[in-house]
Amino acid sequence: RSYLEGSLLASGALLGAEELSRYFPDRNIGIFVATWNMQGQKELPLNLDDFLLPTDPDFAQDMYVIGVQEGCPDRREWEIRLQETLGPHYVLLHSAAHGVLYMSVFIRRDLIWFCSEVEYATVTTRIVSQIKTKGALGICFTFFGTSFLFITSHFTSGDSKVNERKLDYNKTIQALTLPKNVPDTNPYRSSSSDVTTRFDEVFWFGDFNFRLNKDRETVDSILNQNPDTDVSKLLMYDQLTSEMSRGSIFKGFQEADIHFRPSYKFDIGKDSYDTTSKQRTPSYTDRVVFRSRYKDDIQAVKYSSCPVIKTSDHRPVFALFRVKVRPGRDNIPLAAGQFDRELYLIGIRRRITRELQKRLEQKDQKSSSICSIS
Repeated sequence: RSYLEGSLLASGALLGAEELSRYFPDRNIGIFVATWNMQGQKELPLNLDDFLLPTDPDFAQDMYVIGVQEGCPDRREWEIRLQETLGPHYVLLHSAAHGVLYMSVFIRRDLIWFCSEVEYATVTTRIVSQIKTKGALGICFTFFGTSFLFITSHFTSGDSKVNERKLDYNKTIQALTLPKNVPDTNPYRSSSSDVTTRFDEVFWFGDFNFRLNKDRETVDSILNQNPDTDVSKLLMYDQLTSEMSRGSIFKGFQEADIHFRPSYKFDIGKDSYDTTSKQRTPSYTDRVVFRSRYKDDIQAVKYSSCPVIKTSDHRPVFALFRVKVRPGRDNIPLAAGQFDRELYLIGIRRRITRELQKRLEQKDQKSSSICSIS
C-alpha cells in the first residue's frame, strides 16, 4: 500500500491507475445483470447454465448480479446452485434479502481486493402484507474508483396500476439510504432526494409489473405474425416504454433494445402463455434499466430472456454490459478480500461431483458394446 494514502499518482496504490491498467488494459469490465420472478416455487431448474452462461459473448464476465422476486423458500440452496454453476473463478461477494426479494453479487475471485466494503438497504412499498413481497433491495460498493449501485424491485401488480408503480419508484429513490460509510465518488453531482444520483453506475432490475395496454387477442395475433426478434409492434403498447419517454419514471435511465418475447405470463413448464380462464395478456414485466454519471460509460452488449427455464410463470431476463472503470484513491474502507467461503466450498464440491458423474457416465457408454445375433 502506498504511503501517500489517497494519492492517484503514487506507484503501488492498490486502487490506482497502474493496478487498474494491469487488470483491465481497456478499463472496461463485463457485468452480467439478471432478474427473475421465481413465483415462490420450491423446485429449482435442473440446470442454470443456459441462464448464467450464454454462449455468444466473446468476453468473460467480471461480475454477476442476480436479483430474484418471490424467491424460492430455500435462499441458501439457490445461492449454492449459483456458485456451482459459475464455478471456482467466482466468489459470492455479498448477498442480501428483503422478505422474498433476494440479490446475489458474484465477482471474479482475483478482483475482490479492489472492492470497498459492501453496503445494502431495503424499502418496503406495501406495508399491509405480513411477508415482504413488494419493495426494493439495494446493494452498493466501489470498485477501484467507480461506485456501483444495484437495485432489484418488485412493483405493484395489476394491468391498470401504473400510478401505483410510479409511487413505488419514487418511494424507493427517496427512501433507499445508501451509501452509508463508503464515500460518494462525486458528491457535487448527488441529490439527497434520489439515491440513483449518488453513484457512478446504477443498474435497476426486477419485476416492474408494467403491462401491454392491449387486449389478449391483438397481442396473440402480433406474436403469431412476427418472428421472435421483431417485437416492435408490441412495444408500442408497453406501459414502461411510454412512461420512460414521458420522463415520469426512471429519470436519466436507459434500456437496451428488446428483441425477445414477453417474459410473463407463461403456463408453468410450457411455452404457451396463460391458457387459464383468466387469459392474462403477455407482458414485459421483467426489465433491466441503467444510468451513468458519465456519458457512454455503460454499453449494453446483449439483452435477452432465457426460454428454457420454465419452473415459473416468468422467464428470467438478463443483460450483459461493458462498463468503464476509473482508478481510485486508497482512502475507502476495503472489503479486505472477504467472501462467503462456506458457500464457495459447498458449490465447488457439488460441481466436481457433477463433473465426475458425467465422466463416469460417458466412460460407461464407451465401454458398453452391442452384440448382434446373426
